[in-house]
Amino acid sequence: MAGLRVAVAGATGLVGRTILQALEHNPLIPVSNLVALASERTAGTHIDFQGEQVEVRRLKEDSFRGCDLAFFSAGAAVSRRFAPIAAPHARWVIDNSSAFRMEPAIPLVVPEVNAQALRSYRGIIANPNCSTIQMVVALAPLHLRYGLESVVVSTYQSVSGSGAKGIRALDQEIVTGVQSPDSPYPHPIALNVLPHIDTFDSDGWSGEEHKMIVETRKIMSLPDLHVVPTTARVPVRIGHSESIYARFSERVDVADARELLKSADGIIVRDEPGEDVYPLAREAAGSDGVFVGRIRQIPGDDHALALWVVADNVRKGAATNATRIAELALANSKEVKPAHV
Repeated sequence: MAGLRVAVAGATGLVGRTILQALEHNPLIPVSNLVALASERTAGTHIDFQGEQVEVRRLKEDSFRGCDLAFFSAGAAVSRRFAPIAAPHARWVIDNSSAFRMEPAIPLVVPEVNAQALRSYRGIIANPNCSTIQMVVALAPLHLRYGLESVVVSTYQSVSGSGAKGIRALDQEIVTGVQSPDSPYPHPIALNVLPHIDTFDSDGWSGEEHKMIVETRKIMSLPDLHVVPTTARVPVRIGHSESIYARFSERVDVADARELLKSADGIIVRDEPGEDVYPLAREAAGSDGVFVGRIRQIPGDDHALALWVVADNVRKGAATNATRIAELALANSKEVKPAHV
């Protein structure tokens, strides 16, 4: 294939721009023609791509004609309306929103975990929630060895999980000490921790927590997996951190588990607590890896491990996962063969 006509809906947003960066010099996704799409607010502006200025077009129903591949990162409402319109034109439509994640016929994919879901598939592909992605990347190799039974996870999620407006809100509070009127948070975020991501249901579970439960079960093909998440927003610009307790059906050897994680695709082990070496959000920012450390045996329970897992939520938790999905889809079509597959 000489090159692809690729559309990016939400091209001017935080994740959209990061998708463009991931595509720009990626030989595994040869882009010959970029269609940058956004709302009326930013339509007509220009973005730099492969050394050229590309005009941003307003997203419309005819925007996807002639496209080979489309990425959506413009919110669930936009995806629900336009992704089914794009699908008959683009062979693969990779959606970063929650719109289609739990549709039974639509694959929800983390390439390191369930790449097989893309075999012989064309159509809409759902990109999981950022906090789910990094957790399942860390748990999948352990599950294959020991048999995962239960997960209890607490997340410490950066403000970039709320997009550029979350970063602006934190930066303004740090500078002025005052919460801005357009902050996406119900309380100040600077020097604070908010156990509140998305809306709460009648039982007190947040939308983010519900996503982690149902998405983890679907991606790992474990429909009865016991998952107990508590999700919190912290005053960090980029990088989500997670404290994970995982229990398995088989006895776990911690040294073996550490070596297993070191050899797993996409994982970077930082686990020397005595030398102050463990995953940090500042270290993960700008990286495509999932950092794992603080790997500990649970006292009195040789079937369980505690882990500290960190990743860049904008890159690994969104843009990079989406572009890796595209790489695998193209490889499966045998039109482009990624080197690492």
